[in-house]
Amino acid sequence: MALKGQKTTTGFIQWDILMQLILKLQRDKEYKFCLLIAIGSFTGLRISDIQNLTWKLVLDQDVINLVEKKTKKHRKIKINSDLKDIINKCYILMKSPPIEEYVLINKYKTKPIRIQWVNEKLKQIFIGYGIKTTNASSHTLRKTFGRRVWELNNHSEKSLLLLSEIFNHSSVQITKRYLGIREEELFDVYDMLGI
Repeated sequence: MALKGQKTTTGFIQWDILMQLILKLQRDKEYKFCLLIAIGSFTGLRISDIQNLTWKLVLDQDVINLVEKKTKKHRKIKINSDLKDIINKCYILMKSPPIEEYVLINKYKTKPIRIQWVNEKLKQIFIGYGIKTTNASSHTLRKTFGRRVWELNNHSEKSLLLLSEIFNHSSVQITKRYLGIREEELFDVYDMLGI
């Protein structure tokens, strides 16, 4: 967690490395964090929205319907087939918990896991599995989603417009800064110089 007034920039994870991590977490029976990482990376949701998902909202569904905690806006998010497979597999491996239960429930089965604990555990997981990223946290998953969408659309301006809408940013410039794209563009200026 950053100190008051301190700015920190969270990095992202390359998609192929992230997919390998999801498979390894499944193999190692770390189902909660397998689900957290998969849902966060495939949907771009904030952790405050992910932690409040119940099985009923995601299991055998094509769309997640929710009201975002931060913006209070209604969102419909398509669950693609890969994410649906991960959710279904983890649900079975977790011995089919009640569908009213939170997907990311705490060990006492009373409420969702805490964001601070999620961030600490993610740092441990990333270190333990050799995943390198800057200032690892749950926000890393949201940025990974954004970078993946941007890459799959050939770094197009259209993809940035879509991401700006998905992230509820007021402009594409904010989305570029958020994803670290603007900084890369500025650094490229220096790389162009030479003898």
